[in-house]
Amino acid sequence: MAKVLLLNGSPKANGCTATALNEMISIFNKEGIETEIIHVGNKDIRGCVSCGYCEKNGKCVVNDLVNEVAGKFEEADGLVVGSPVYYGSPNGTILSFMDRLFYSTSFSKQMKVGAAVVSCRRGGNTASFDVLNKYFTISGMPVASSTYWNQVHGFDAEDVKKDLEGLQTMRNLARNMSFMIKAFSDAKEKYGLPVVERDAFTSFPDGK
Repeated sequence: MAKVLLLNGSPKANGCTATALNEMISIFNKEGIETEIIHVGNKDIRGCVSCGYCEKNGKCVVNDLVNEVAGKFEEADGLVVGSPVYYGSPNGTILSFMDRLFYSTSFSKQMKVGAAVVSCRRGGNTASFDVLNKYFTISGMPVASSTYWNQVHGFDAEDVKKDLEGLQTMRNLARNMSFMIKAFSDAKEKYGLPVVERDAFTSFPDGK
């Protein structure tokens, strides 16, 4: 059975971000997609220190939730990352988590489907949305879209429940993501994965 991991980057387990993610889960369940939601935003997650440990040992030197989720991410067919908006950007905790999760894992993320979800009271949503999507687009992960930007509005969970368009966007996003996961699985069996070239690495060491 296909599986999607959902990361809640909010400090609140049942706040605005969780409300959006749970709306997606309701659709994933109907689509026969297994889900697991992981609460990241209430954890003490430090940023990457560029020590190089992961390059030699295959995991981050800080043995915390990042290493625990890494194995689940490798087995998953899709990843949803949800975050509240803080000063026009995602929560710092989820950013530190994502930096280390993506940098410390060497397994291929090609054709795993990614989706970013943001919650805000008013503004900063599209900027935060853009930041989260960049993790996917640098990793060969197709990005799932919906009928609007993947966002909900509200000061608390009860407000989000009144954002009918936002919740509709979450449901459509989950349907699109489910379709992509199933379609990619069928295509992988029929055609195999696309070839990935890795030989070129532009660094201009000659100064030209």
